[in-house]
Amino acid sequence: MKSWKKLFVSVMSVCMLIPISSLSAAEQGDQPAKSLVPIRTFAQDNGAKLSWEASTKKITLEKNKTTLVLTIGEKEAVLNGKTLSLEQPIQVTKGTAYVDEDFMKQVLAEAPEDIFIDLLSKGEGTEAAKYVSTSSAEALPTSLLSKLWSSLEGQFGYIPIQPTAKKVTQDSVHRNAVYSFTSKATPLTIIVRMDANGLVDDLNVSAAVPDVYQKPSYDHPNSYTEEEITIGEGKFALPGTLTLPKGDGPFPVVILVHGSGANDRDEAMGGAKPFRDLAVGLASQGIATVRYDKVTYTHSYKITSQPKFALKQETVDDANRAVEFVKSNKKIDPKAIFVAGHSQGGFALPLILANDTGHDIAGGISIAGPSTTFAEVIVEQTTNYVSRAKQLGMDVKPYEQQAEYFKGFAEMLNDKQYSKENLPKNFPLPSPYWWYEQRDYVPTELAKTQNTPLFIIQGENDIQVSMKQFNGWKSALKDHTNVTFKSYPNVNHVLASYEKPSIAQEYYLPSNVFEPIIQDIAKWVLRK
Repeated sequence: MKSWKKLFVSVMSVCMLIPISSLSAAEQGDQPAKSLVPIRTFAQDNGAKLSWEASTKKITLEKNKTTLVLTIGEKEAVLNGKTLSLEQPIQVTKGTAYVDEDFMKQVLAEAPEDIFIDLLSKGEGTEAAKYVSTSSAEALPTSLLSKLWSSLEGQFGYIPIQPTAKKVTQDSVHRNAVYSFTSKATPLTIIVRMDANGLVDDLNVSAAVPDVYQKPSYDHPNSYTEEEITIGEGKFALPGTLTLPKGDGPFPVVILVHGSGANDRDEAMGGAKPFRDLAVGLASQGIATVRYDKVTYTHSYKITSQPKFALKQETVDDANRAVEFVKSNKKIDPKAIFVAGHSQGGFALPLILANDTGHDIAGGISIAGPSTTFAEVIVEQTTNYVSRAKQLGMDVKPYEQQAEYFKGFAEMLNDKQYSKENLPKNFPLPSPYWWYEQRDYVPTELAKTQNTPLFIIQGENDIQVSMKQFNGWKSALKDHTNVTFKSYPNVNHVLASYEKPSIAQEYYLPSNVFEPIIQDIAKWVLRK
């Protein structure tokens, strides 16, 4: 069965497929009637697969066991081999093909994801489970689906059944139905990820954040191309983007590895998209990049249902799979493959290098990567928030409470009576195995044993990963002659220059990666 990507390539708009001059006036039409709907839009919003045959002017839509064939200019449609009459012919207006909306609703009915969301809102988990793929049945069982909506309302407040908006996107792995809800407390977004068979493969739920991102001045679209790619395969395959400079290549490539949390390929945070900025900025310097949606973002429920989900599955393995992916691309220089890890990605960088059994990685870039254990970083981070809040004259009580909470958490985590084989029953955070599996991992201790060239970057205004962590790298690797260190005044954790003391609230403002960081990475990658 063809993938959605292949099916839509030839049907993005009918004007790209058929010269308008080749259609009669009746076929083109002047203005579509009010009852008509764009065929492509209807198919995308209702979970139907669409293909186009230019020689016969036929559009085929497939959904579950239903196949509908429409012909430009004709007042007939073929539904599962049977001919049906239409009130109006299929017409093209301004490059878009239209069909009677009521007819389409009758033959293709409601989109499966809409039915699924409706069942969730009613707590009808048994019925909702019928729309879940086999590979996700364990992660999305009836018991979870029956209580999911009420659980979300416990977090976000009352959620109206009807979404305020729905947007459908397609990547190399899923068709994604993105629903926006205005709940009583906090607006939220629910993404229903549909597989190639039209079944629910996973969900992603998050608080809604306005997209105020603005492209940087160093984004020059004429200098690069982008293509949709897939990292890995099987039930945990990840969609991504390969950004290539214009030209024949081969080009050096930087693989971008996310920080903590369920990050998309741009590592979008409020008004910042640091990975997108890095990709377009490096492209202008002649360097390709790979960025991909993190496994906890694309396969949120499937991955967290794994009992022994660890840092290796979250971050390390996919980075190494990305290395394997670029090796086979003729436009990539196989001797110039670099991995850049941001925050948790920098923390895991020595593990990624250790997992590079083919020695394909030419160098590693740690961007705001912690140098100590994760527990130490969290305690330091929460303590820094208290200090910054005092400095800014803010109410410090919430920050002090948070700091005390994480001090207690760190004490439990570091209690040697517990381990990944003997987890505490009252662990306060999700995924206790994840925490205990990497409890004693110190990035700098592993990095001391490695010889791969490194570039360690740090913002001096970073509230989440401090200069203390940066100095930890400098101290541990002071005898390594192939390691370069650089810090940037005013730069915060999303790699933007911010003159006031950072306390993370500025992440919601439009910002871009500080351009000198991109220039310095490019110089380091391209050094001879």
